[in-house]
Amino acid sequence: MTAASAAATRTGGPQEDDSLAEHIAGWTLVVLLAVFFTQAGLL
Repeated sequence: MTAASAAATRTGGPQEDDSLAEHIAGWTLVVLLAVFFTQAGLL
């Protein structure tokens, strides 16, 4: 399997094996956006 076909078969669903770093980065972004919107008075 080539890298291109491996990338094409990824669906991004919950069954995909994501690294811990990706989860931490994603949730950090979510928290930072929530803090920003709260401090800006948009929520």
